[in-house]
Amino acid sequence: MVVTHHHLHTKCPCSEAFGLFERSTDKCVGVVTYGVPHSPTLRRGICGKEEEHNVYELNRVWVDSSVPAGGEAYLIANTVRRVKRQIIVSYVDTSYRDGVAPLQVAGFYYTGVTGKHTSPVVKGRTGHHASLAHGLPKSEFIDFYGEDNVTFVQRSRKHRFVFFNAKTRRLKALRDKLRYPIIRASVIY
Repeated sequence: MVVTHHHLHTKCPCSEAFGLFERSTDKCVGVVTYGVPHSPTLRRGICGKEEEHNVYELNRVWVDSSVPAGGEAYLIANTVRRVKRQIIVSYVDTSYRDGVAPLQVAGFYYTGVTGKHTSPVVKGRTGHHASLAHGLPKSEFIDFYGEDNVTFVQRSRKHRFVFFNAKTRRLKALRDKLRYPIIRASVIY
């Protein structure tokens, strides 16, 4: 359903998935997926190396157009506390503003925009740049795939949001470890 209906039309790492179902028909009208992010740098970058195995990414949300306004936020807010990790990160492409409001409503902290980066593109291959790289530095990556097969393209910047699936002392401890400033969400617009 995610590959068919989500605007990216791609698979992603999925460790946990939840559906939104129409009461009268049991038809699935929404899906949210959470998974371990490809990038170890991302996992360590949120709250440090000691928390890297405690990070999931909310990586896909799709809700059918028949669902009333607020359906994405409802789905996220009612599933994010059920996942098995305490740190949930999510990214929204800066050109796709519709994805920002559901995360804000669900209680995610806005932590700014990602930095400028280039990603390798390998001729004849698809996949996330981290899974293609296999942990290789740039020069070895080019050697591995061949100079004629690799190009580097500018990645679009993304809004970064973080949610802590914890309470009281643990919530405070995770917020203290957060390596990004929490920014007032009104800055997005």
